[in-house]
Amino acid sequence: MKKQTIITQLIIIVAIISVANFISNQLYFRLDFTEDERYTLSDATKDILSDLDDVITVSAYFSEDLPPQLLNNRKDFEDILIEYEQRSGGNVVYEFINPNEDQTKEQEVQQKGIGPIMINVRENDRVEQMRAYMGAVLQMGEQKESIPLIQPGAAMEYELTTSIKKLSVQDKPKIAVLAGHGETSLSSIPQLSQQLGVLYSVENYEIKDEESIPDFYRAIAILAPSDTVPQSHFDKLDTYLSSGGKLFIAYSNVQGDLQQGLLSTAPDIGLVNWLNQKGVKLGADFVVDVECATVNVQQRQGFFTINSQKEFPFFPRVSNFEDHPITKGLDEITFSFATNVVPVNTDTSVVSTPIVFTSGSSGTERAPSYIDIQRRWTENDFGMGVQSLGVALEGLNGGLGKMVVFGNGDFYLNGEGQQVRQLPPDHVNLASNAIDWLADDTGLIELRTKGINSRPLESIEDSTKEVIKYANVFAPILLLLIYAFVRRLRNQQKRQQWMQGNFG
Repeated sequence: MKKQTIITQLIIIVAIISVANFISNQLYFRLDFTEDERYTLSDATKDILSDLDDVITVSAYFSEDLPPQLLNNRKDFEDILIEYEQRSGGNVVYEFINPNEDQTKEQEVQQKGIGPIMINVRENDRVEQMRAYMGAVLQMGEQKESIPLIQPGAAMEYELTTSIKKLSVQDKPKIAVLAGHGETSLSSIPQLSQQLGVLYSVENYEIKDEESIPDFYRAIAILAPSDTVPQSHFDKLDTYLSSGGKLFIAYSNVQGDLQQGLLSTAPDIGLVNWLNQKGVKLGADFVVDVECATVNVQQRQGFFTINSQKEFPFFPRVSNFEDHPITKGLDEITFSFATNVVPVNTDTSVVSTPIVFTSGSSGTERAPSYIDIQRRWTENDFGMGVQSLGVALEGLNGGLGKMVVFGNGDFYLNGEGQQVRQLPPDHVNLASNAIDWLADDTGLIELRTKGINSRPLESIEDSTKEVIKYANVFAPILLLLIYAFVRRLRNQQKRQQWMQGNFG
């Protein structure tokens, strides 16, 4: 009887395990305890997956025998693909392929845009290099999209979702980048162009006197113009706004040159006056801020040249944002040689929202002037409090016109030739988010900024620093004295108890 009971219990346990295993395979889920929910799919991803009406095949190319930390990357990618498959109703299917199996496979993978990375692996107490692959190719019909390197964390979801979005969008709406007035060219903003290219077709556009601005442009970007804009072009922009057009404007009314050490006012190209008519006032002075970036300074000491980093208040480090779709998820952006942007609306139908601010310790510097890197800044230089560096406007020209204006024209700029620089993600995200908001497509804003965290140390006043310094010196000594006093007191109590004959 006892033996039969044990067998019955074993059968029940096996049945429970089998049912649990079946349910877990059918109803896959992950528990996410990370602060930024990096392992939880964003609403943007869920929407894109639910809208799929065709099958997308993901071929994941991962090498075998990867080191443990990279094996975790492969496992995370497989987990997210399982979730994508379920969320899409089976419209996302996947396979894992090991390119290292033979040379032919490696060549095929490389032709698809996925190259190897060299990693160090330890074998038989020796460190050897291994050619590893961690990429993917997505295919829908005849269209293909490659992810050369799968990044861990939230970047994994962003790359996968944006690639799916690229494949699934049939007719992309158009975004125009205005040309003809010395504006920044498309070739100078590859990061921004690539990011916008997920949702839009981005192209240069020049205003023509004989025709109106096409209304099929979801938004027009005016990026740092340097030449005079004819009044007839402003008239056409007015007409475009009146018909519900959207404008993104990044322009600084001042110019700074670190090489020459000069601070000057930008030439009058007509844009400042036109913006003032729209209810936006661009300042004529440089904004300076205690919270600022550093610049590299060379100093001669004898026969040696020493490079050092020095804080430069003309480069405000901005981390103060309005709660707005444009600034959602942003952490920090550096504005170099910027002017403030102030709403001056008299039209009550226009809604103006400042969205980007300096710290509470900022000021202004007039131009023309010279840059003194060794200048000793004081509290009096930063007495203006919080200043706005960007404004979003709705309801322009009595209708659905919208505009976003920033008092800096190069925070999104990579440059060209020898001056090319890689931008921090938030610099590009601010411009992309603004254009998404203008174009009424904010779906990727949440995903774009997910998992991007810049957490600089908070600034500490000099008096607080002194307190901390002396506390570090004297606190250990004080603790030792307290311990010695307590120890001596206890010994005295024990001695008194012994002398009184109390040996307990």
